[in-house]
Amino acid sequence: MTSGATTEQNTRELVHEAARKARVASRVLARLTTARKDAALHGAADALLAAADRVIDANVEDLLAAKSAGVEESLLDRLRLNKHRIDGIASGLRQVAGLPDPIGTVVRGSTLPNGLEIKQTRVPLGVVGMVYEARPNVTVDAFGLALKSGNAVLLRGSSSAAHSNAALVAVLREALAAQDLPEDAVQLLPSADRSSVTHLIQARGLVDVVIPRGGAGLINAVVRDATVPTIETGTGNCHVYVHTAADLDMAESILINAKTRRPSVCNAAETVLIDDAIATVAVPRLIEALQRHGVTVHGDLPGLVPADDKDWGEEYLTLDIALRVVDDLDAAVEHINTWGTGHTEAIITGELAAAREFTSRVDAAAVLVNASTAFTDGEQFGFGAEIGISTQKLHARGPMALPELTSTKWIVWGDGQVRPV
Repeated sequence: MTSGATTEQNTRELVHEAARKARVASRVLARLTTARKDAALHGAADALLAAADRVIDANVEDLLAAKSAGVEESLLDRLRLNKHRIDGIASGLRQVAGLPDPIGTVVRGSTLPNGLEIKQTRVPLGVVGMVYEARPNVTVDAFGLALKSGNAVLLRGSSSAAHSNAALVAVLREALAAQDLPEDAVQLLPSADRSSVTHLIQARGLVDVVIPRGGAGLINAVVRDATVPTIETGTGNCHVYVHTAADLDMAESILINAKTRRPSVCNAAETVLIDDAIATVAVPRLIEALQRHGVTVHGDLPGLVPADDKDWGEEYLTLDIALRVVDDLDAAVEHINTWGTGHTEAIITGELAAAREFTSRVDAAAVLVNASTAFTDGEQFGFGAEIGISTQKLHARGPMALPELTSTKWIVWGDGQVRPV
């Protein structure tokens, strides 16, 4: 056997052993009271704040390596941690602790004519695998949501965040141990060996569900190769449609926020559509505002970077945006349903009928009226955090939080009933 084959076999065994440990831990978590889970989350938040310097030192190692490798600033921003961001991450854990516990919730139930009492109740998924790119905050968000919903989590982050993720997971495991809870409820898989992804997403029977979170290449690869059930989190080619009845002050404010607040995230606006009826006034004004904020505008109008089909389907994740003038609302909807990724779409309008038409016809996980696409976010929706934003239509769609990390179990109570022959 070659050394390469030996290494891959070792990685497979490591991943499978982690999954087996996670299974044991998940059975403990599934029976925890809400009070125990909430105490653990607060303890983890305290531990992260106390270890902030340690985590930041590890993050600096990742940032230096990324800069040396020529990683662009938008991706460095995703990777970067500081005291403010760690405060926010810890706050997210406390918010999750304050949310209702979904476990044991009765989804539906009834008493049958024969006296059987049946209830469909929420239960944990079990062992959740996460495959994600260089965003260390996802490490903690996934842990917090998994713990509150009674799941153990296997984390496979990117090698570019290896030091940051290792430091964060070490702190989280220490916090669990301090609460007399199984440390293996959260485990970090090796990121240096690419085969660890394959072994995770094909560990059917050991892992209950896999959630990929990152760019299109990562998501497509996981969905294509996984044998474990997968919840697909999609890329975000998000549109802002400026309708003929839009308030242009509002349109400008929303567009700038949607594009420039954090251009590297999936809810950032990547295309602006402007109604032809107001194009004479709206186009120069919005282009000037975007350019003033450092945005490069692509389009088929004079003076813009020439656009082609690639631009209409692009998730830039940079300070770039595509701009197109459309004939009317019908054309805007057609463009979005052709080029959008089903993530988030927004309309700016003062006309109620247009807003209702847009929200009913656009096919996306989230559709906003007179608000920035940046609001499609688990914390902003009041979920405390999110484990991803699903653009698929089965099991979960949109920001996934606690209920989306559960399955259901039918519980039937009887007093001796037997089914007639």
